[in-house]
Amino acid sequence: MPEGAGGGEFGHPAFALHRGGKMEIRATVPVRDRDDLSLAYTPGVAKVCSAIAEHPELVHDYTWKSKVVAVVTDGSAVLGLGDIGPEASLPVMEGKAILFKQFGGVDAVPVALDCRDTDEIVETVARLAPSFGGINLEDISAPRCFEVERKLQERVDIPVFHDDQHGTAVVTLAALRNAARLTGRSLGELRGVISGAGAAGVAIARILVEAGIGDVAVCDRKGIVSRDREDLTDVKRELAGFTNKVGLSGPLETALDGADVFIGVSGGTIAEAAVAKMAKDAIVFAMANPNPEIHPDVAHKYAAVVATGRSDYPNQINNVLAFPGIFAGALQVRASRITEGMKLAAAEALAAVVADELSADCVIPSPFDERVAPAVTAAVAAAARAEGVARV
Repeated sequence: MPEGAGGGEFGHPAFALHRGGKMEIRATVPVRDRDDLSLAYTPGVAKVCSAIAEHPELVHDYTWKSKVVAVVTDGSAVLGLGDIGPEASLPVMEGKAILFKQFGGVDAVPVALDCRDTDEIVETVARLAPSFGGINLEDISAPRCFEVERKLQERVDIPVFHDDQHGTAVVTLAALRNAARLTGRSLGELRGVISGAGAAGVAIARILVEAGIGDVAVCDRKGIVSRDREDLTDVKRELAGFTNKVGLSGPLETALDGADVFIGVSGGTIAEAAVAKMAKDAIVFAMANPNPEIHPDVAHKYAAVVATGRSDYPNQINNVLAFPGIFAGALQVRASRITEGMKLAAAEALAAVVADELSADCVIPSPFDERVAPAVTAAVAAAARAEGVARV
């Protein structure tokens, strides 16, 4: 029984909030009488179905497709819980769905799949895709998540977005842009170190390189990902090809010596002595939850800007700042995919929201800042049109 159980009920307030689930489906049209019924269902619905069959693009105008996203998981890498399976993952997927609606005005449907094979996941989601305007992949373990996203995007003509990768990367880049500006530097002047070579770490490295960071080294459990290592997976071998330009090798502590930026997406603990060797005006984003890789009290001794993944400290790197607006923008223009340019535009728009309010405790907006979603939505829609993936 969970902690706090008693009297047949679970004592923690989270259980009360989750009882019966956190979402429901509601009609947007009335069915009050025979006339309403004949329009919402048979025979009136047949006219709409026939029109869509003849002109498939009308599905966006006469169904919910253009405003709904599937939130898809296999339950293999949930939050900080790990491999808990599809049914146990549902509370998280429901939570994601209500955040889509609350912060982006996008309807979302949780889809928890009882399969782990990459091709089976791709096939299943591809067959479900006609019902949705976008696919948000969630909590699928690395390295399978990379292949699932790539293969699925090749199969469908709607956006596929693995939020654990790209949402984290977009928000991290936005915060780093502002932290660099606050400390009088450009991205191109920074050397960064990423702890964690999983989904988030790889995506953050990729977007930072795309954005023009001076250099970035990524570290896994065995140390710095470098070209001279013979134990790299295909993903890490590719990663070594576009990171670590100076050719560092050895443990993470070696990479941190003189580094301007630390980004943690792995858990674990970084020794204070290693943090002390970072460059002046260092930037520390220790984003593991619930325990940051570097405790904020320690980080503040040496860093000019500190961010975490927690809501009880300033500068929370929270994916909810990105994914609702990114999908809202993509759906608005019926984009066929989400490009690197659209992600970069989202990060720039997010950073700009607080550009005139910068301080050490404010390099990224609050998730409840009402300016965020409209800014990201507009930027992503504009980028989609500029890159030729918009259809309206």
